[in-house]
Amino acid sequence: MTRSACLSLLVTIPFFLGVRAEEVPPLSPDAPLIGIASVNGEAYVKAVRDAGGIPVILPNHEADPVLIAGYLRKLDGLLLPGGADIPPSEYGEEQHETVEVLDDKRFHFEKALGKAWIEKSKKPLLGICLGSQWINVLHGGSLVQDIPSEKGGNHRGTTHEVTLEPGSKLLGIYGDASFEVNSWHHQSVDAVGKGLRVVARGADGVIEATETTDPGRFLIGVQWHPEKMLPTDGRQARLLKAFVEASTSKGE
Repeated sequence: MTRSACLSLLVTIPFFLGVRAEEVPPLSPDAPLIGIASVNGEAYVKAVRDAGGIPVILPNHEADPVLIAGYLRKLDGLLLPGGADIPPSEYGEEQHETVEVLDDKRFHFEKALGKAWIEKSKKPLLGICLGSQWINVLHGGSLVQDIPSEKGGNHRGTTHEVTLEPGSKLLGIYGDASFEVNSWHHQSVDAVGKGLRVVARGADGVIEATETTDPGRFLIGVQWHPEKMLPTDGRQARLLKAFVEASTSKGE
């Protein structure tokens, strides 16, 4: 799909989302195309749109390498959203009884798309919740399969404070070293993948965010859902805007 076609389509999107046209800010003709993998969530679309990007929802196609290569060429940024669990066999473990794996179509599509995006492009990548876990697993890392039984404490359907690491890109984006986030996950990063570093933790030590060690790339995964927090915490817009702005540079 061309950029102009995407812009035309976005004229109708607000009506499907229950948003009046006058409430949608105007987009630049040069706004970056942001792929949102495998989700129909209104909050992700609106968050990208409000940050100045053109949201493009990617359906759960089979993991066709030709299709994925086209996405790598056409899209300027990729957002991997939340969802169910990655099969633990992907990081060499037996499945815990609490794990609810992704359906096969979404699993194979996101694995192939995420792997290609990480390995074959330098374009920005933002992972949210499951997306953050995908980033770690695709870098060779592993996951805590169930925080309550393995670490103790509850991270699902609650809020808690996170603390960002000094010198991290994430701290540079937010400006604040600690703040409250929502929490909707029962898994988290365990062994950190090659080329990533931990940049945020909860008070209980659970890893809440990672980012690439490549200083020239925007590649960040967060366990919280900034798109759900935007109505009450404007701070979260900083992450989405930084992602869209990085995508505007078009990457390699």
